[in-house]
Amino acid sequence: MKQVVSRRGFLVNSVVGGVSACGVLARPAWATPLGANDAVRVAVVGLGNPGKGLHHIQMFRAVPGVRVVALCDADETILDKAVKDLASENVQVARYVDVRKLLESKEVDVVSIATPNHWHSLMAIWACQAGKDVYVEKPISHNVWEGRKVVEAAARFGRIVQAGTQSRSDEALLDLADTLRRGDLGKVLRARGLCYKRRESIGKAGGPQPIPAGIHYDLWCGPAPLEPLLRKRLHYDWHWVWATGNGDIGNQGVHEMDMCRWMLGEEKLPPRVFSIGGRFGYVDDGETPNTQIAVLDYPKAPILFEVRGLPQKAGVNYLDHYRGVRIGIVIECEDGYFAGGGGGGWIHDRDGKRVKQLASSGGAKHVENFIQAVRSRKSQELKAPVAGGHTSSALCHLANISHRLGTQLAGSELKAHVSSRADVAEALDRFETHLAANGVDLAPVKPTLGPVLDFLPDQERFASSSEYDLGAWANRLIRDDYRPPFVVPEKL
Repeated sequence: MKQVVSRRGFLVNSVVGGVSACGVLARPAWATPLGANDAVRVAVVGLGNPGKGLHHIQMFRAVPGVRVVALCDADETILDKAVKDLASENVQVARYVDVRKLLESKEVDVVSIATPNHWHSLMAIWACQAGKDVYVEKPISHNVWEGRKVVEAAARFGRIVQAGTQSRSDEALLDLADTLRRGDLGKVLRARGLCYKRRESIGKAGGPQPIPAGIHYDLWCGPAPLEPLLRKRLHYDWHWVWATGNGDIGNQGVHEMDMCRWMLGEEKLPPRVFSIGGRFGYVDDGETPNTQIAVLDYPKAPILFEVRGLPQKAGVNYLDHYRGVRIGIVIECEDGYFAGGGGGGWIHDRDGKRVKQLASSGGAKHVENFIQAVRSRKSQELKAPVAGGHTSSALCHLANISHRLGTQLAGSELKAHVSSRADVAEALDRFETHLAANGVDLAPVKPTLGPVLDFLPDQERFASSSEYDLGAWANRLIRDDYRPPFVVPEKL
């Protein structure tokens, strides 16, 4: 006799067939929204950077109807302190060293990811497979390919996934976007992103370093190669090493890159990219540029992004600025420009006179926006959905790929290569002046000019006509070589 399967039975069987690699049953996409009185239970993963993981604890605890119920970190010393600090406030949380064990818990609804960059995508995908909603720090990926996989996972498992680019909830920038869309300042000519943020040398270790007590180094490395620690400090300085970080363009800079893309109204990646940069002013174990110009060439208007980690000049600690901005954006239009960033700024006329201030409290309500969408199950309510987080993160990755494939050139050669671009030539002049003010001699330590790379936005890969051209080499950097069992899956 032919068995008749009810719609309910079919749906239940479909979900069971979609059990994640972690062995956790995913909450179905059609699940009933959480009620107003239901507590949203949050686990925070990654506590080593106080400005991120510990801040996540504070952010979520400040939202009504949200409970922080679990913490996870591969560093037991940091983990135990965070658990103890919450206990002193009568908040009891579950303690996990391995995120895979955390994801098995039925007592967690949301996973908030504040780990090093190389863990962001895999952890977000695992959380989606396990039926959890996700708040993931910027950049949402360590490379272009895995960022797209996070977008696919959110859709495949019906999860609410918010990127930690909180400026998307900034009322001043929402006003600015509306102003630009209306054409109040005329045509947008270019968007400049600025990350002038002091970064000291991380020093020279001189060889492999001991792993600090309490750290499960295999778990800390996760998808990255399990290699000796070749820098003095494990935590935070991972930002400046390619295997785990993305430099400051992918650290602080991804916020401003996202603002630039937002103001241009671009939803895809650009068809062309190149970079100029290097690591200047000291010799240390860092690999990423501390001074960089990235050009993301959208057809309507380009993004010019600048990174500076050295001070304005040798002997001081304050930073340069461009039109009054150190960390933020300058949107140049036919009839004026905006200079500012998170929390607001000023609209200026063509003569540089201030004509209107845009101000707000910044992105303080970003987590509230995420929790609202978690309750409603409406991803369209998100201010920073993961698809946009992927695109903005990928912009930083594209610039870094050009840099990593670049060639060191003397100043005259470098200027000749950019002479046809007045905007880039002007940025390069300021770049060289800045380094000279810091006592950097560009004769022995030449800047790296990255190749101009053609990109195929719809395919999210570089144009290539052979397996040996620059496009082919660039495509090899589109994704990482993952270390089993910490592998971003090809198929979800």
